Amino acid sequence: MDFEPYRGELVAYCYRMLGSFHEAEDLTQETMLRAWKARDRYDATRASVRTWLYRIATNACLSALESRSRRPLPSGLGAPSGDPGAPLTPAPEVPWLEPFPEARFDVEARADLRLALVAALQLLPARQRAVLVLREVLEFSAAEVAEQLETSVAAVNSALQRARAALARGGAYVAIDAVGEPADPEVRAVVLRYMRAFEAADVPALVRLLTEDAVLEMPPVPLWYRGRRDYGLFMERVFALRGTGWRVERVVANGQPALAAYAPEPGSGHALHTVQVLTVTGGRVARNVVFADPRVLAAFAPPAPAAE
Repeated sequence: MDFEPYRGELVAYCYRMLGSFHEAEDLTQETMLRAWKARDRYDATRASVRTWLYRIATNACLSALESRSRRPLPSGLGAPSGDPGAPLTPAPEVPWLEPFPEARFDVEARADLRLALVAALQLLPARQRAVLVLREVLEFSAAEVAEQLETSVAAVNSALQRARAALARGGAYVAIDAVGEPADPEVRAVVLRYMRAFEAADVPALVRLLTEDAVLEMPPVPLWYRGRRDYGLFMERVFALRGTGWRVERVVANGQPALAAYAPEPGSGHALHTVQVLTVTGGRVARNVVFADPRVLAAFAPPAPAAE
């Protein structure tokens, strides 16, 4: 039995459940090992290989979530900071939400990887989370999900209704529907202008590309900012602290345009500093989630920009 063709979609599923790309990879590997050990007990008359693998993966995720806290973004923990000069003190004790590096896997349901939706999923009870993803994203039948969760169809339908209502109250579906695709010409044009302004350290040009209430957040730093003014003041601080002459490359994360930003190093050269996941709506940047954790940077591993 060859389970490898299912690896990419299983990693994406576990990521939606856990909010961590690294844990998703680990649990997918655990799923593969469990399936291999149990291959002699697989009954093709009861379920397809894919459905069987998802049952194993779901059980692994639910077990993992019993001992894990939800993974938030800074904006999910409190009010925005009003001080763009506040100390940038990381909070490593918080299990932060991680981005999903699409280049590593061929994932079809990209819209359902949006950071806003994955963050909202973290607020749902684990079994509701599983039901919603299995039914709404992966389109398993209620009977299949009931079999995977060892429960009734009625219980699955009830959990799905509660999960939908919770996400609707938080506006998660509205948020993902408005997000532009990375390949959309208008989105590409906005991202290109943002990249040029960033490389030129042109803060006024960056600010002109933002929505009025644009959000900037930077896990593992728990601070976050809302609005053009504070966004711009913080970017001025970044260039004052780290210098100008940055280099930026396009990447893709969570079905959204993203940037790999390389800071100038003393002497010469550049070093990967952050991966920035952009939410582009209506021809403007509405949110920038800036990830600086070394594990996140290693997961994306974009190529170094060519020297000029």
